[in-house]
Amino acid sequence: MEIRKLQATGGSSYVISLPKSWVNRCRIGKGDPVGIIVQKDGTLILTPRVTDKEVARIKRFSIEDFDGPIILFRCLIGAYVSGFDYIELQGKGDLPLYVKDVVRRFTKVTIGPEIIEESRGRILLKDLLDPMEMSIGQIIRRMSTIVKGMHEDVVQALITRVENAREIIDDVLKRDDEVDRLYWLTMRQTNMISKNWMMAEKMGISPNESIYYFRIGRIIERIGDHASIIALNSIDLIDKRLDGELLSMIGSASSLSLMIFRGAMDTFFKKDLKGANDNIESIKKLEKACNELNHMILQQKGSLSFMLARIVESIRRTGEYSGDISENVINFLIDVDDPQRS
Repeated sequence: MEIRKLQATGGSSYVISLPKSWVNRCRIGKGDPVGIIVQKDGTLILTPRVTDKEVARIKRFSIEDFDGPIILFRCLIGAYVSGFDYIELQGKGDLPLYVKDVVRRFTKVTIGPEIIEESRGRILLKDLLDPMEMSIGQIIRRMSTIVKGMHEDVVQALITRVENAREIIDDVLKRDDEVDRLYWLTMRQTNMISKNWMMAEKMGISPNESIYYFRIGRIIERIGDHASIIALNSIDLIDKRLDGELLSMIGSASSLSLMIFRGAMDTFFKKDLKGANDNIESIKKLEKACNELNHMILQQKGSLSFMLARIVESIRRTGEYSGDISENVINFLIDVDDPQRS
């Protein structure tokens, strides 16, 4: 850290000299405007940018650097969540066929990127989503709604054995893709906020606060994965004869797990510290219910026992992950209530 002394000038102003290296790097000079952003903790951020106009960021990839579709797809996701506005793919000759397939898959599983230019040796993608149109809070709410519906629908289909149970299960698995899309968008928003203080101010959220939103979004994504695990293990159970009491107990454990999840999200959006603590304590009841279920499942035969155990484990994990959300709520509320940040 470089320390510089504050100097008084006139009767009501103070000045401090700026490092010459920073001035040169930012290409600013005498008389040029410099932006000053005041943070909640009293920190001042200096920026040569004094307008809301964004500087487009572009990531360029040479296809010769990739040996197949898997790493290319992962790098495209990496560029997306890092917040690049443009992604350019170039080859020395014609692009391999797999490249176009990967790019089209990428545009389907993300929110915003679209192909705006395409030739035999080049593809240019641009993110068309205005980050101001969808705040991190809105994304988290949407994710929680989808995940809650996934869990409810698949357990209900397993218990009631409705005629369209398989269709419901297939739909649950498709909805998990939507949760992933929103989670990647959460990562993107968080990275963009951390790099752009003006965006953070316009969104009404600090970079520090956005980290908590991101952590909770990650947990919700994992809860969605467990709804998918329940769905995958329910497919072969739909046509099996299962004990009515066992199904009833699964339904009760599921309801308790979802109650903990709803409680976690409610305490987050209502900023309820005491409620978050009470929610964590309620997990003990769920663990007891799942232990009783596992004891009953041990009496089942073969693969039936394995699939039922996987379902119960995911129900339990959903509740435990919800407890993790509540723990993050407590940490978040204590952090933002820090007087040194106000």
